[in-house]
Amino acid sequence: MPEYFYRIKNLKGEEKTGTLITKDVQSLSKIFQEEGYFLIDAFEVTSDEKEKKEEKSEGKLNFFDRLSKVSITEKIFFSRNLAVMISSGISFAKAILILKSQVKNKKFKFALSKIAEKINKGEKFSEALKEFEDIFPPFYYETIKVGEETGNLEAVLNNLAAQMERQYNLISDVKSAMMYPLIILLTLIGIGFFMIFFTVPKMKAAFAALNTPLPLTTKMILDGADFLTKNWYFSLILFLIIFILFFFVFKSKRGKKIRDKLSISMPIWSKISKQTNIAVSLRMLSSLLSSGVPILRSLEIVSGAIENSYYQKVFEKAQEVVKKGGQLSTVIKEHEDLFPPIVTQMVEVGQESGETPVILSKLADFYEVEVERQTKRLSSIIEPLLILIVGGIVGFFAVSMLQPMFSIMKGFQVQQ
Repeated sequence: MPEYFYRIKNLKGEEKTGTLITKDVQSLSKIFQEEGYFLIDAFEVTSDEKEKKEEKSEGKLNFFDRLSKVSITEKIFFSRNLAVMISSGISFAKAILILKSQVKNKKFKFALSKIAEKINKGEKFSEALKEFEDIFPPFYYETIKVGEETGNLEAVLNNLAAQMERQYNLISDVKSAMMYPLIILLTLIGIGFFMIFFTVPKMKAAFAALNTPLPLTTKMILDGADFLTKNWYFSLILFLIIFILFFFVFKSKRGKKIRDKLSISMPIWSKISKQTNIAVSLRMLSSLLSSGVPILRSLEIVSGAIENSYYQKVFEKAQEVVKKGGQLSTVIKEHEDLFPPIVTQMVEVGQESGETPVILSKLADFYEVEVERQTKRLSSIIEPLLILIVGGIVGFFAVSMLQPMFSIMKGFQVQQ
C-alpha cells in the first residue's frame, strides 16, 4: 500500500501533518474523520523503486521542454508545501521528491530531481538552486541562503510564496485590463478577413453588373480587397516578415529599450506601467532586506530582476551610490519621472527610523492597490473608445457599400 504525506485540521483550527500508509486518499480521509479531523491535503510518498523508474522515464529534457517556462503558480505551490513538509520533520531531499511527483511541468520535474540529488550528496539547498536560475532567480536562492544561515527556512519559504503570490496578482490585474481590447482587436481582424475574402467580391460582381459609377471610398475598398484576394500569398509573406522583424527588433537590447520607453511614456498606460514597476521593485527589495540580505546584494538582485531597463538603471546607480556611503533616497529623488515624490519621502523616513523594509512594504502595498484601481479605470476608458473605433470602421464600410445602391435608386426615380 502507498504511503501518504497529509495535512489535517479540526474544528478548533488545530493543524497536524505527517505520513501514513493506507489504501488510498479516501480511506485516509475516513481515518481522520473518525478522529474529528478533516483532510486538507495529501501527497503520495514515492518509494525508492518508483523514484528510480520515474528518473529513467524522465531522462533528458528535449528542445521544447527546455524552452518551456515554469509558471509562478507552480513555484508558489512548491514553496508553500515545502515549508509545511519541513516543519513536519520530513528531510529536504524527500520533501522535494514528494513535491516532484505532484508537478506536471517536465522541466520543473527534472530540476527538482537534480536538486534532490545534489542535497543527498551534501550540497546546500540554496547552492543546488543556483544551477536552475531560469526557474529559481537570484531573488529566490539568495533569500533561501539567508533562511539557511538563520535557521528560519520555513518562514523564509512562506515569505517567498507570499511575495510571488502578490506579484502574480499584480501582473494578472494588468493582463486582465489588456485582455478586453485584445479580444476586440482580434475579432475586428477576423471580421475584416471574412468581409475581404467573401462579402466584398460578391458586392463587386453586383456593382459590375449594374454598371454604375462608384464613389472613391467604395473603389478603395474594392481595389484593396481585390489585391489581397489575388495576391494572398504575397500578403501572408509580407505579414510574416513584418511580424518576425517586429519580434526580433523588440527582443534586441535596443528594441527592448524602445519598448520600455513606450511603456512609461504612452498616455493612459504609462501610469499603470510605472506603478507596476514601483510595486514589484519595492516589494522585492523589502522582502530581501527583511530576510537579512545585505543592501548592496539586494539592490543588485532587484536591478537584475526588474524587467524595465529604465528602472534597472536606477537600482544599478543606487548600488554604486550606496557602496560609496550614499543613500538610496538620493538616487530615487534624481528620477522623479519614474518615482513620485512620495516614494522619496517615505524612503527617507525609513532610512532615518531604521525601518526601511517596513516602509518599502507599505509603499508596495499602496502601489499594488493603485494598480488594481487604475486597471479597472482603464477598462472603463478603453470600452467607449473601442466602441467609437469599431463603430467608425463599420460605419465607413457600410456607407461605402451602400452609397452606390442609393445612387442607383435615385437614378431609377429620375427615369420614372
